[in-house]
Amino acid sequence: MILGLFTAVFGSPRVALERLVVVLMLAMTEDQVLLIEAAREFAESELLACDRAWDEDESSMVEVLPQLAEMGFLNLCISEEYGGLGCTYRTYARILHEISRYSPSTAVSLSVHNMVGMVVRDFALEQKKNEWLSQWGTPESFAAFALTEAGAGSDPGASKTTARKVEGGYRVNGEKMWITNGMHARWFVTLARTDQPGQKSGLSALLVDGNETGIGRDKILGKMGIRGSETAVIHYDDVFVPDDHLLGNEGEGMKACLSALDGGRIGIASQASGIAQACLDEMAAYAKQREQFDQPIANFQAIQEMIADSFTELSAARALIQSAADLMDSGDLEPAASAKAKLFASEAANRIAYRAVQIHGGSGYVKECRVEQLARDVRVTTIYEGTSEIQRVIIARDLLRGH
Repeated sequence: MILGLFTAVFGSPRVALERLVVVLMLAMTEDQVLLIEAAREFAESELLACDRAWDEDESSMVEVLPQLAEMGFLNLCISEEYGGLGCTYRTYARILHEISRYSPSTAVSLSVHNMVGMVVRDFALEQKKNEWLSQWGTPESFAAFALTEAGAGSDPGASKTTARKVEGGYRVNGEKMWITNGMHARWFVTLARTDQPGQKSGLSALLVDGNETGIGRDKILGKMGIRGSETAVIHYDDVFVPDDHLLGNEGEGMKACLSALDGGRIGIASQASGIAQACLDEMAAYAKQREQFDQPIANFQAIQEMIADSFTELSAARALIQSAADLMDSGDLEPAASAKAKLFASEAANRIAYRAVQIHGGSGYVKECRVEQLARDVRVTTIYEGTSEIQRVIIARDLLRGH
């Protein structure tokens, strides 16, 4: 009976059986499976060609924000109470994986926007939540996470941006670096110092309106990859921020930001797994088509080993991502769980991209071949949302605390 219902929805008994297995194995509802499938189909048909063009001319993915908004992808994890889709983190991770297969630039931009939405959800004053979150699914509410500075990357506690208390709010001064979505974002979750330098407890999180006077934006060009995702330097020149834009309590900004990064790492791990999936798809197809010594190179043991290793590593990465997402959904996520997912997924994806280029040989070294771009795109997954080295520190500290 259940298979019959799925056949009615998907039209094909084979496809219906595949989807039913997914539902049973991943404990997902039919609606969740349909949403993931819609994300994959949309990304393949609408985003792949765009992503290739963005890489070529370093233009921005913001041109597809209206379509993403229509699909509901700008408020995936915002509850239905505020007009969002109310996705579980498991579903959210799967959607980012599918989008990343065809447009890693779109995926990271969505990941950051949705991550900021979750910070607002968890730390904003109750009277402001409905105002902000009810509009979160629109392009006009595009958001960015302004944490990093030139001298404060892996150590956000070294932030020098200041928020000076004035009547009715704060005046923010400083500069943030490497800000995803920075050129078009309306909202910036900004970590700023509300106490004396050197006191990490004196850092606060503020939701800064990008339309305020004093905001400057400089686009960072010449990136190795992920060129369709905006990266900017943001300048704050005496920008006024009202009191009720404070997220959480004054002096507890690190708590809000680190909480966001726990979820953000699952997003980047999902991006990495999606890129790895694209690489695996490309290398398998090419190996069956490319012939040497009068046979497809897929017949050669060395090629089979690279494909087998890639598939195994991808499967392990996705299992770690699913585990971390499940812990997030249950409210039991520890930082080490998302750190393990991001560390393994990003490092494995880089290895898989290397193999994809290797299997393509000389063809994989030129722009016309997609694996050339994927190899460049995947590199940053070991850097942003915390480098691999920082993930290892988090994991080791967690393990050592228990011994």
